[in-house]
Amino acid sequence: MKSVHVLLVEDNEGDVFLTTEALEDSKFVGEISIARDGQEALDYVFKTNGFEDRNTPDLILLDVNLPKKSGHEVLEELKAHPIHKRIPVIMLTTSSSRRDIDRCYENHANCYITKPVEVNDFLEAISSIEQFWMNIASLPCG
Repeated sequence: MKSVHVLLVEDNEGDVFLTTEALEDSKFVGEISIARDGQEALDYVFKTNGFEDRNTPDLILLDVNLPKKSGHEVLEELKAHPIHKRIPVIMLTTSSSRRDIDRCYENHANCYITKPVEVNDFLEAISSIEQFWMNIASLPCG
């Protein structure tokens, strides 16, 4: 099984906990990094403001509703960059708004998942992400 570096961009501590636990309980092999707002996510990926020594993630799980910079703004900036636009971005959010969904796909999100409300359904969604994106799909090389 290949090692994958996931950047989870999430400001809700409960969702951070559930997501990391679900990945760790699965067969996930790799590194999980956390950014708690949109600006921190961009600093992490672009290696600025104290994140210069961080590894570039192979996959990003991105919330839409974030402090400082929204997930929409983060997605737009990542997908406008010639190198970082290749990183698959999965929108993982509570928003089921058609506007949010359409805007994310217009800005080249690779997938849009509305977070299930029930804990078991949420854990199953994370397991499905892990199964598809880390075991079936071929990710671009850093």
